[in-house]
Amino acid sequence: MRLQLLSDLHLETESFTPEPAPGAELLVLAGDIDSRWKALELFAHWPVPVLFVAGNHEFDRRDMDAAWTALRARCAELKLRLLERERLVWTAADGRRVRFVGTVRWSDFEVFGAAQRVKAQRAGGYFARVQQSTRGGALFDTAAVREEGLLCRQWLERELAEPAQDRWDATVVVTHFAPSLRSADPRYGRQASTASFCNADDDLFPGVDLWLHGHVHRRHDYVVEHPDGRRTRVVCQARGAADKGEPEGFEPLRLIEL
Repeated sequence: MRLQLLSDLHLETESFTPEPAPGAELLVLAGDIDSRWKALELFAHWPVPVLFVAGNHEFDRRDMDAAWTALRARCAELKLRLLERERLVWTAADGRRVRFVGTVRWSDFEVFGAAQRVKAQRAGGYFARVQQSTRGGALFDTAAVREEGLLCRQWLERELAEPAQDRWDATVVVTHFAPSLRSADPRYGRQASTASFCNADDDLFPGVDLWLHGHVHRRHDYVVEHPDGRRTRVVCQARGAADKGEPEGFEPLRLIEL
C-alpha cells in the first residue's frame, strides 16, 4: 500500500499548492492544514480518499467543543474522512486490510517524566496563549490540553490492545503530536517546550506497523525494532513555515509504502 502524507501546511499564511502523488492509494493529512478550514476545499475532489487527523491549529480562536461539531460537518461536506479517536479498516489494492487509528493525541506534558511535568506545562503556556482556544468560556490552557491528551492516550491504549482476530492485517496510527522524543526537532533538543510537541508513546509502538505524525515542522523517517522481530516505522512529512526555512527537504509527492 502506498500513502501520501502531508501536514503542517499552514495554508492560512503559507503559499503552497498541494498536488496528488502519482501512485498513492490514500492521502493522509496529519493536521495543521489551515486554521481557517478554507483550504480543506483543495482536497474535496482529490483522486483518492483523504483521511484527516486535526492539528492543534485547527482549533485556533475557537471553542473546542463547538469546533469539533463544526469541523466534522465541514469534512462531511467535503467528503474528507475525519478520524478522532476512531478506527477505519481500509482494504488496500493488494487485498490487505489496514486498520487506521487516528487522534490528535494532545500533549500530556510527561515526555520527560512526571517530575518534569510542571516545568513542561509552564513552557507550554506560551503555545496555549498563541492558540487562543477556549472551552466553556475559559482558555484551553495546559491543564485542559493535558486532560485531553490523557483521554487520547487512554483511547489509543484500548484500541491498540484490540486483537486483530482476522479483522485487519496491518495497523497504521495517525496522530498530529509526535509519539516519541526521537521525533523532536533537533533545533530545540530536550528543552521543556519540546513536551508541547512530543509524547512518550514509545510503549505503544509494538503491534503498530506505521505511525504517521506531524507538528514538529521537520521530516522524520525511522524504524523501531521490537524483541519479537517486528518493526514500527515512524514518519513525519511536515512542511512548516517558509520564512524559517522549514520546507527545505520537504517532498510533497513522496510515497510511503506499507
